[in-house]
Amino acid sequence: MKRLTLLSLLFLALTAVSARAADDDKGWVSLTDGKSFDGWKINENEKAWSIKDGAFVANGSRSHLFYVGDDKPFKNFILNLKVMTKNNSNGGVYIHTKYQDENWPKHGFECQVNNSYNSDPRKTASLYAVKDVKEAPAGDDEYFDYTIEVKDKTVKLSINGKLVNEYTEPADAEAGKDFTRVFDKGTFALQAHDPGSTVYYKDIRVKRLP
Repeated sequence: MKRLTLLSLLFLALTAVSARAADDDKGWVSLTDGKSFDGWKINENEKAWSIKDGAFVANGSRSHLFYVGDDKPFKNFILNLKVMTKNNSNGGVYIHTKYQDENWPKHGFECQVNNSYNSDPRKTASLYAVKDVKEAPAGDDEYFDYTIEVKDKTVKLSINGKLVNEYTEPADAEAGKDFTRVFDKGTFALQAHDPGSTVYYKDIRVKRLP
């Protein structure tokens, strides 16, 4: 009887774990097909972008690749993607941004991608010029998991499952003139920074939060 009870408890525990795992998997939407730029729009310099082995590859003069595949703006969400940098490369992932034809995106925040770029001390997982990280949490030449979670006025940036940076916007925050850097809503963009930088972005998916 005791054995049956233990087996029953074990079964219930495993069922609960499976149910939680299933719930965690719900709501995720892939933003890439690994073969085309469907749902994305390049500004300024189309030659800065290519596709290789299922990844968007940024290499060339300044250009940004905006997600335009959903008319509904993103406010609260978890964005997850895999990123790889080559030596001395700079890139970025923008959130709460809007498409623009040229220049650095004005709207939203840039989540920095930089593991060894010499000319900028702001490393991967920095919320650029808002709350910066000075030591790179990842290395070059291998993919790392980049997770960006936004909930109301708080953003959490994790690398390979480890929380690296967290920022909560103060109540008196105001949008800047050149770069807003305040929480709002919008879309995502990937950055091609300069001809000397090569960054790979793949397996991009998002889960909307209440």
